[in-house]
Amino acid sequence: MQIDFHYNFANTSGNHNLVDRDLLSNMSKLNRRQFLEQLTTSQTKEITTPEIDPIFDKYANKELPGAYKTTTTLNEYTGPWTSTQVRHLLRRTMFGVKESDLTTLEGMSLSAAVDFLLDNIPAPPAPPLNNYTDYGVPDITGVPGGQTWVNAITGNGDVNSTRQASFKVWWFGLLINQNLSVMEKMIFFWHNHFATQVYVVGQAQLSYRHHILLRNNALGNFKSLVKSITKDAAMLMYLNGAKNIKNAPDENYARELQELFTVGKNNSSNYTEDDVKAAARVLTGWQVNDISFESFFQPALHDTTDKQFSSFYGDSVIHGQGGSNGANETDELIELIFTKEQEIAHFICEKLYRFFVYYNIDTAVDSSIIQSLATIFINNNFEIKPVLSALLKSEHFFDNNNAGCYIKTPLDLLIGAFRSFNVNIPGTLTTKDIYALWTYPYLLGNILGLDLGEPPNVAGWPAFYKSPVYYEMWINSSTLPLRMEFCDTMLNTGYTSGTSTTVTIDVLEYTRTISVAGNATALIQYLQRVHCGIDIATTDIDTLKNILLAGQTNESYWTDIWNNYLADPSPENTAIAKNRLTPMYTFLLRLPEYQLC
Repeated sequence: MQIDFHYNFANTSGNHNLVDRDLLSNMSKLNRRQFLEQLTTSQTKEITTPEIDPIFDKYANKELPGAYKTTTTLNEYTGPWTSTQVRHLLRRTMFGVKESDLTTLEGMSLSAAVDFLLDNIPAPPAPPLNNYTDYGVPDITGVPGGQTWVNAITGNGDVNSTRQASFKVWWFGLLINQNLSVMEKMIFFWHNHFATQVYVVGQAQLSYRHHILLRNNALGNFKSLVKSITKDAAMLMYLNGAKNIKNAPDENYARELQELFTVGKNNSSNYTEDDVKAAARVLTGWQVNDISFESFFQPALHDTTDKQFSSFYGDSVIHGQGGSNGANETDELIELIFTKEQEIAHFICEKLYRFFVYYNIDTAVDSSIIQSLATIFINNNFEIKPVLSALLKSEHFFDNNNAGCYIKTPLDLLIGAFRSFNVNIPGTLTTKDIYALWTYPYLLGNILGLDLGEPPNVAGWPAFYKSPVYYEMWINSSTLPLRMEFCDTMLNTGYTSGTSTTVTIDVLEYTRTISVAGNATALIQYLQRVHCGIDIATTDIDTLKNILLAGQTNESYWTDIWNNYLADPSPENTAIAKNRLTPMYTFLLRLPEYQLC
């Protein structure tokens, strides 16, 4: 398949105008900018799969950037608290930055702002609805269109697959409409950590209940969450827990429980294969009711013999129990695993750090930040919120080295476009139309490498763990032009997805919210601060101004256009202002710096 890179990018390898950042910060960010520049300036390429994409293979990290050093600590940040710092906090804790959210947090202290993000828990969302009967898929269980299916009985294959799609699109809609809270980012973090795949789990109701489990525990106690996940019906189906019986033990979940969910596999002294086998025997007997969708313990399928663990777990023995008491062994197993508190705390805090701050963890960061976070985690009995509070309030989090240092995930890009530009999908539309308008960006996320609800495997998305490329995996010769095409579409024609409503970025209405909109220089400076992860090159600022001014040198040209539009938004004045703004925004959103977060 031929991909034509028809976008006209200016070469930004000259003056990068990064005077407010130190040299080490520049080096790490230039590496990322240059990676994006090489992709955006490449011409037609033959695309096969991202893994063997020749452009990605040529320009992606071959090793982690070596210039990353910091002396900042977890001490609370005491520097300037301006829109720059607030935007950084919002970019990392939410998907996209709304100006109203920025205004809310700017009026608080740093500590109060972080507390608000952690404590402002949204109300439980309304469940996903039947949007599929309008597409000719009758619900044989009797759920009418526009009503929820989450408590209905199992349907046939067509009904279940459409319910699965309904669930994932509903989730995407929750992200578009998220409130001012870290909640949605944390739910996604746990979805990537305790990865399940909707189509492998099989029943849409199970995936919905798994999502609610993550939602209810996203900022709670990690040990309690592990216990709940271990007995969760969706996880039992996904990792064969429901097939794990005394005469045929299945080691799948027992292995991932230790390797991916708690202890990690990179400790110098670690659990053994015999520990995996023993844990699998402990977990025998858990089943899923295919009518109620609840998990339950079946004593007749449980291995009641004693389970011996290795020296890694202190040569402990979990004594077999018969009858319904056999279920107690599962909690005993979790308690035993959590005796490795240092290993677990370090592993989880390292993942939280990579997710919220930066994937490059050098020895200084490990000793001064990760270890300190792990101590907080342990001292608070594995409560999540104290760890996030310490991290997000720290001078380290606001270190310039950690601003704009990773490439936007597909969710950050797609949801960010909706939220940052105040794109509205009217809530008065029919269920069919609302879900259809959510479906377009959701499906594009799938094409861009992040199918919400379908991580590629139990380890989650490779961009969160695969060294040294990490977030560069989101970008290749196929996905980058599609990212830009999405932005082009949103700015120019918008999309309808078969409905009568057009979803688009209204450049005029958005620009009206900017107090300095009538000043060309101030407007462009504002837009780069708001929408780009790092400062853009001087040559690109000049290009943006040239587009806005239609090649004129006198900035009053734009000021007059804007003031005329505000005073008299006639069709003629509206068209003139829009024709100047649209190509300027289009160029801005094609810049490499727009891809950084």
